[in-house]
Amino acid sequence: MMSEKSRKIGRGNTSSKGRWSPYVVGAGIGVLSWITFGLMDKALGTSTTMVRLAGLVESVFDLEHVMNNPYFAKYIVSKPGIEWQMMLVIGLVIGAFISAMHGNTSQVEKVPDLWKWRFGPSVFGRYAGAFVGGGLVLFGARLAGGCTSGHGISGGLQFAVSSWVFFAAFFVAGLITAFLIYGKEGRHHV
Repeated sequence: MMSEKSRKIGRGNTSSKGRWSPYVVGAGIGVLSWITFGLMDKALGTSTTMVRLAGLVESVFDLEHVMNNPYFAKYIVSKPGIEWQMMLVIGLVIGAFISAMHGNTSQVEKVPDLWKWRFGPSVFGRYAGAFVGGGLVLFGARLAGGCTSGHGISGGLQFAVSSWVFFAAFFVAGLITAFLIYGKEGRHHV
């Protein structure tokens, strides 16, 4: 049986949750991609920022090591520093915070119903799960040579075969993982 919240979301009435239209957001990302390709000759991506940030932090202690490290050399063009992509990631965090503060919702859901049903109501458990999951996603993104924004958006827009393979594998892996974690019963708790 669907809850009232599920019925509202299913009908597309998401204004009470302060959500943006996925079409508007998708169009905005597309325009941002045009701008970065056209004006800067750069592709959108975020996971490389984590490599550059690690190099920046490590360079405080041993710049020579960073500059001679083959992995960092691949992603850090010159001396480690703050560049446009890092500012994009910082802007994403700031924008999400501003959007959350000015949204049409007064309730913060720290533990979603589906998580509560499967793992219990612990806020610490939810945050720990999010942190571990984020770490795994970042590891996978670096292993794949890019993240969902790099491959899925920038690579997909350029019809790069590797990006389309990545995106398909990302969705298939996500479906399998969700099924393994939540099973068929999970759909009744969303």
